Order: sequence, then C-alpha cells, then structure tokens
Amino acid sequence: MFSSRRIFLRNSAMAMVGVGAAPLWLQRAALADDATGRKKKVLVAIFQRGAADGLNVVIPHGEQRYYDLRPNIAIPRPSSSAPAESAIDLDGFFGLNPALAGLKPLWDKQQLAIVHAAGSPDPTRSHFDAQDYMESGTPGLKATNDGWLNRALPAAQGKPSPVRAVSLGPTLPRAMRGANSVVAVENLGNFMVKDTAAAKTLQSMYAGSKDQILGGTGRETFEAVSLLQSIQKTPYQPAAGANYPRGRFGESMKQIAQLIKSDVGVEVAFADIGGWDTHVNEVGQKPSLGLLAGRLDEFGSSLAAFYQDLGDRMEDVVVVTMSEFGRTAKENGNRGTDHGHANAMFVMGGAVKGGKVYGKWPGLAQEQLYEERDLAVTTDFRDVLSEAVYQHLGNRSMKNVFPNYAASPDKFRGWLKS
Repeated sequence: MFSSRRIFLRNSAMAMVGVGAAPLWLQRAALADDATGRKKKVLVAIFQRGAADGLNVVIPHGEQRYYDLRPNIAIPRPSSSAPAESAIDLDGFFGLNPALAGLKPLWDKQQLAIVHAAGSPDPTRSHFDAQDYMESGTPGLKATNDGWLNRALPAAQGKPSPVRAVSLGPTLPRAMRGANSVVAVENLGNFMVKDTAAAKTLQSMYAGSKDQILGGTGRETFEAVSLLQSIQKTPYQPAAGANYPRGRFGESMKQIAQLIKSDVGVEVAFADIGGWDTHVNEVGQKPSLGLLAGRLDEFGSSLAAFYQDLGDRMEDVVVVTMSEFGRTAKENGNRGTDHGHANAMFVMGGAVKGGKVYGKWPGLAQEQLYEERDLAVTTDFRDVLSEAVYQHLGNRSMKNVFPNYAASPDKFRGWLKS
C-alpha cells in the first residue's frame, strides 16, 4: 500500500500521527500562490456511478422524437402552470430536469455549462468496465494502472502540499491512483487520533526505514494527517447560508469546500454519487417522483451549495461531472431505461463560459441513434476533461494524461475562458 506512494487516511484504530498543528513548512507550502501570484487552480471531478440518464437530466424538449420514445417517462415541456413537473427551459431546445432547479441561477450567471452527447467511444455496457475505462482515461484498454486525475496533476513547483490531491470516500477511486500521492479520507469530521502511542511507534518505524520510498511515504502520511487535524480545530460553517443536503455526496462536497477554503494546497479533488442505474421506476407518476428525481435533488442541491459556499473562490475552481455511459433513448416496460451510450456532462466555475449547451446534437431519429437504440457520442469525454486539465490546471502534457489519444486544443469545445 505505502510503497505505491498513495496515502490512505481513514477513521481507523491505527490513525497515524501525534497531535498538533501542521509543521511550519507545510503551512508555507500550502498557502503559497502559483508563480503568477494567483491562488492555485482547483479541479473537482464528480463521478455519477450507475449511468445517469442524460436524456432525462438535460431534456431535448424541442425534439418531438424524445416524447415519442418515452411516452410514460419523458419530462414534460416547459410550462409556467406546472413548473415543478416540467423541464426548466435553457435555450429553447434543451431544458433541465425540474429536480435541478437549484442549478438554474448558475446557468443564468453563465457559470454553468453542459456538454451533451458526450461519452466514451468504447461500446461496453458493463458498469465495471465503463467506469474503469473512464477513470483510467484509456477506453478499451484494461492494462492502464493509474488514473487520469492523478496524471493530470501539474509538475510540482518546490515541495508540494501533502494534500494537493484529495478523494472523499471510503476507498481510493480508480481515477486517483498513480505516482502522485493522494489523500483518501472518508470523513474529515470523524478523522482523529485514536491511539497516540501506536502512532508514535509507527512513525518511528517509518523514520528508521532504510527504504527511501517507504520512508518518504511515511513522512508524507504523517504530514498529511497533521495538516488535516489542524483544519479540524475550528468547526466548519458554510458561508453565505449555503445548505448542503444530508447524505454522503453533500457531505463530500462540503468537505471539499472546507479544504479549498483552508488554503492547504488542494489542486485536484474527487467525489462520487451512486444510485443512477434506473432500470425500474426511473420516473414515477409525475417527474417529481421516482428514483431519478431523488438522485438529482441531492446532486443538484450539493453542487449549488458548493458554489454558494465558495463564493469568489469559484473563480479558481472548476467542477466537471461524468457518468460511465447514458441510457437507452426508448423507455423500457418498467418505467425505466437500460444501459445506453452518450450522456450529458456538467461543467461549473467562474472560468466557465456558461449558459450554453456545447457539443453537436446527433438527434433521436432511428437512423441517428447508436446501434438504433442509444444517443450517439459526438464528444469524446477526454476532450472535455482535456480542456479542464490543459486550460485550467495548466498541464500541457496531454500525451501523459490521456495516453493513446490525440488530445489537443483543436478538439476542445470552448467551454472554458481563455
């Protein structure tokens, strides 16, 4: 575990370091701006596990074929008489699911954009394989050992913060694995030293190790733990009345906001939200009911609270969302949908040229569907992520971040300001 130079921090009986504030050098490294004198840029990646139904998330209400394919589960066209049960119009053709009403103000401020018909070129309909391909950034190739988000980290200037890469959740996600050290923590509030004596013994073992990698990883681990504990000394209160929903995803987004606002040197962060595999009861007797509305409510409310909480800090933060594949264009017999192909990706932040749906819309006519059943992919997900890595994080090494793919600025959709 440690020889791979990845850091795992959990609420365990062996939680690892003594008490006290972070070392002074850590505070200096964390608070330092980049070479231009600006705050560090932060990229937050969100994974919707289970294959969200992009057609009922961002609704093509301007295309009659959508309603023909989904007579029972289509989201009704925008209506002022029933706003809670109808699509929220965005541009006359696309609309948001009404459960995402909290995101409409961000769209109006032009700090939220959507890339529709985006996804992986690989045809698999396996959740496991599709998630693995998307997180590794190498569709169709199972031999990749690390993840795109780990590779996306720019070369460190000086001594990097031990928490420059943070994953919120019980396990280290595929996207974050790799040569760069990563902190994986399930919950900042529950993270604590439970056995100081054991921690001191373990720290001594690492310090005395002749293995440079093991010893270095041990030091990084204890430094990260010390830094995280220093953050916990003051209870966190979200700003501007931001109200995160209850649930793991809302808590994850709140903790990412806390870490960013603590100026501890976070550059990339990851969180996920499951429950999108809506084969049955995707939409109930009305759009506000059913499985999809419940997931979208938590998803949208968490993103809206994160945006509100960070305030002006969103100028330096970009959030990008993804799901392993979309769902069938036609509803099934259980008021749901099955595994499909293309999907919708959200991008949010002060640097986003929002208020627009990007990407080429392929259409829903039978001959336009992928394998005559799914929304076709017209934007490779790597082009969306590449734009964030290249333009926002400033990592120009696209061949390293997305090997075996010719990622380049001429493929960017232009959703980020220059």
